[in-house]
Amino acid sequence: MAKEITIYDIAKELSVSAATVSRALQDHRAINANTKRRVITKAEEMGYRSNQFASNLRRRKTNTLGVIVPRLNSHFVSTALAAMEKIASDAGYNIIISQSMESGAKEIMNAKTMFENRVDGLIVSLAYDTDSFEHFEKFAGKGIPVIFFDRVFDGGDIASIVIDNFRNACDITKHLAEQGCRRIMHITGNLKRNVYSERFNGYKQALAEAGLPWTNDLLLETDLSEKAGADAAEKIMAMPQKPDGIFVANDICAATCMHVLQQNGFLIPNDMAVAGFNNDPVSRIAEPNITTINYPAHQMGELAATYMINHLTGAASIHTTNKIILKSELLIRASSLRKK
Repeated sequence: MAKEITIYDIAKELSVSAATVSRALQDHRAINANTKRRVITKAEEMGYRSNQFASNLRRRKTNTLGVIVPRLNSHFVSTALAAMEKIASDAGYNIIISQSMESGAKEIMNAKTMFENRVDGLIVSLAYDTDSFEHFEKFAGKGIPVIFFDRVFDGGDIASIVIDNFRNACDITKHLAEQGCRRIMHITGNLKRNVYSERFNGYKQALAEAGLPWTNDLLLETDLSEKAGADAAEKIMAMPQKPDGIFVANDICAATCMHVLQQNGFLIPNDMAVAGFNNDPVSRIAEPNITTINYPAHQMGELAATYMINHLTGAASIHTTNKIILKSELLIRASSLRKK
């Protein structure tokens, strides 16, 4: 394991006293701004972590896992977190949870906080606009394992747990085509993220296989919120050539879009067949019930925590299998079943 950097190491590099380094890191008013900047910059360069758990430092273990998620107000995320918490608690670990609010900049700050709190391992689902692995590299440098779930980086040897988004999107789009839909629209999230780019590619592949056209007006990139669903419905109603099938990349956005369309006289599924994704509770409450993908959120959270703890305890290594793909399947419901 790499040597822990102390204030004495920083002091030696800068030719100042350890007391000066300590005060600078605590933003003490007795230290001038230039010295503070030098100390903070050098501390970051050397991979220093503030000593918030001094007693644990001696044994180099905190029995704490860090978890960073895009947002907490998501059925998928809350289900996965509940499973992680149960596994961690049973194994004697605590969990620190933070949300990036779909901001890469906030995710960087979250990662820094987790690093300084000396988590033993980090579990992450990426924000919409994260485009760099850099803020996770310091964990690797300290031998701290990082596992990604759901929203992950593409390629490489990064440990990740996902579903087959491409195949699931193919299945949904193929189903809509089999129901007689000939102009199928896709409402998605930020295409930087693997989950949405893979679903988009699966959708396009299924259209091609069915001999159906695709044009730019059939793609709508949104934040997949309730408001986005309502806004999408308004845009659909204003389209000169309206879709007869709609595949939305999550259920909450699908439900809102469908509701607004119904309020404006459109019949679901006969005028427009609708499908979502994730199998959120709203998909079973909406009328008609929404066709969706059964997403194993509990299993994903459970596996992420188990995978991490097994690595930390030496029972198994996260480097043995870089990517785990969980089973998920299409659930056909009334929102897409058109009368023959």
